[in-house]
Amino acid sequence: MTGISITAETEFAMQSWVKKTLIGVFGATLFVSSLSSCTRSPHGSGPVSDERVAEIRGKMIERVSGKLDLNEPQRQKLGVLADEMIALRTALRGNHTQPRTEMTALIAGKQFDRARAQALLEEKTEAVRGNGPRVISALADFYDSLSPGQQQQVRARMDRASRWWGRN
Repeated sequence: MTGISITAETEFAMQSWVKKTLIGVFGATLFVSSLSSCTRSPHGSGPVSDERVAEIRGKMIERVSGKLDLNEPQRQKLGVLADEMIALRTALRGNHTQPRTEMTALIAGKQFDRARAQALLEEKTEAVRGNGPRVISALADFYDSLSPGQQQQVRARMDRASRWWGRN
């Protein structure tokens, strides 16, 4: 009997591991695919140029500053946050100017290119590991610099956004 229960437990663990692996690969594929859409211009004309990124950064800082009535030190911290997010975006993009081409290459053959998919996943994961802590720190510095009223405004906007996307 003990041999049977160990085998059943082992089989259950393997099924659980396979499910987790498949979910992970599927999630990673969706993640990389979503990144590819972020690196294209809104009109689908190719990757967003560095000049356009700088323009978007400036507009974002102006908009957030106006909505939250930020003072100069808060604006500077928001600028640092924007710079760290741009650095993360650049690191995630890596040498791949056309991420969709990379994703398409994974399914171009008779079989899914698992080795290349794993390499892409590791590359993206390393980019997040390398830059993520700086983004978190910049976000924390910015948020902590806000007054309680400004923090409440941020929470309220996030709450409205989550309801708009159907998450509540």
